This record gives sequence, structure tokens and C-alpha cells, in this order.
Amino acid sequence: MIYDLHSHTLASDGALSPAELVASAEQAGVGALAITDHDTTAGYSEWHALNRSSSVRVIPGVEFSTTWNGIGVHILGLNVDPGSDAMRSGTRSQLNARRERAARIIERLQKAGLAVDEAALLDSAGTTAPGRPHIARYLVSQQLVKDERTAFKKYLGAGKAGDVKNLWADLSTVIEWIRGSGGTAVLAHPDKYNMTFGKLTRLTADFAGLGGQAIEVISGRQLAVTTERLARLAASQGLLASMGSDFHQPGQSWASLGKITQMPASASPVWDSW
Repeated sequence: MIYDLHSHTLASDGALSPAELVASAEQAGVGALAITDHDTTAGYSEWHALNRSSSVRVIPGVEFSTTWNGIGVHILGLNVDPGSDAMRSGTRSQLNARRERAARIIERLQKAGLAVDEAALLDSAGTTAPGRPHIARYLVSQQLVKDERTAFKKYLGAGKAGDVKNLWADLSTVIEWIRGSGGTAVLAHPDKYNMTFGKLTRLTADFAGLGGQAIEVISGRQLAVTTERLARLAASQGLLASMGSDFHQPGQSWASLGKITQMPASASPVWDSW
């Protein structure tokens, strides 16, 4: 069976509705798909409410933003209970943090001389808590920048006018939310934080010490040597191994649904614990 345990819908920064995502996963031959929108379980809940049959086992999930030693990291919650008090508390807290951060970014962009209409931006984003990708797309749509890359380079990246410190809950709290909802806490895409291996090892050790249960050994298309290195890291910390495409939209070959290499035989798959 093909497991893809990291994907996004329109509920956060994905391009497909939950129904479209599951249909695409089915076409790609995925057997088990986790919907892991940023700081919300709304995507999974929308799919669940449709009550549609599918050959794909759809798993409730979330991707929480947090920090470690001042560095932004993401923690997946897999097989969570969206209706639990812990998950409701967590997503509500993160939603408020996203709203406040978005408001600060918009205010700063306006002070920088950009004609940003907050109501229009929220309408275009389809959410009251837009992230930087939503804001970048709005700037492009208003011809304030030529493309999203330029939006980050000129206004939203580090040190720029729209660079607002995140307001996320700490790592320990995020793990508590996930485990309190009956889910499995997974360190997402560890190879994408641009850390030295020594620093990544320290992050993983701290994550495990706080109750983290797994790391994403495979994230989209990656080198075999990276997969083996992360599998060894997971084993060294007594952590399970997860895998996912981190799918956001069609056409991204590095993050295509189901296009994931095989889990190393030495790894202990996270789904074996469910």
C-alpha cells in the first residue's frame, strides 16, 4: 500500500478541495492519505462530512507551526481526533495566532506604501487567517509584484517590511495537543530546515524528550542517501518513521501525491502503531 501522510487542501494553503484531493490521491494509487492542513482540521472535517466512499483510507491530521531555539519547525499530528478538546483548543489557539500575525503583516505592508485592502485580501484567501503564501498571491493579483517569489524577496521575507515574528505555541504544548487528541506527533520534513546534522540531531532529541513519537523520514522527492540518514536518525532516538509528499498543488513534481520512495526496511513505520 502507498502511504502519503502529508497533504494540504484549500483549508490552508493547498490548491484543491478535500474532495478533489482525495480523488487525485485515488488516481495516483494512494492507499492511505492524511489530510494535514496548517493549524486546522477543517479540510479533513469537510471531507468526512461529505460521507463519500473511496478506495483511499483518509486519515485525520494537522500540521502545527511552532519554534525550536528560535527556528520555525512544523509538527504533524497524525490520526488525531478533530473533535477532541485538546485538538479544538490547539487549532483555536493557532488560528488566533495566525489572525493576529496576518493583521500585523497587512498593517506593515500598508505603512510601507502598498495599497493592501484587508477585506479584499481576506476574501481572495478564503480564510480569516491568511498565511504569507496567501498574502503573496494577493500582491501578485493586484500587480503590486510580478510573482510570489518577488513578494517574499521584497516584502515578506526575513528582514523585510512584512517580516513579523510568529506567535505560535511552543513545541511542548503542540506535542501535548496532538497526543491529547489521541494522535501521533511527527517532526515534519526534517531535511528542509537547513540545519547541520548535529543541530538536527539535537532538535530530534529534544522533540523525543518532550514526547514526540516519529519523524518524517521521507518528504516528497528526495535522495536515497537522505532517506537512509533520516531513518538512522529516527532509530537512534527511538522514533517511528513517517512519509508523505507534502502535496500542495498539481504540477509540483517534487511533491506529487503518492510519488514517494519506499520506506527503508530498517525503519519502524508510524502506521504500525495505529
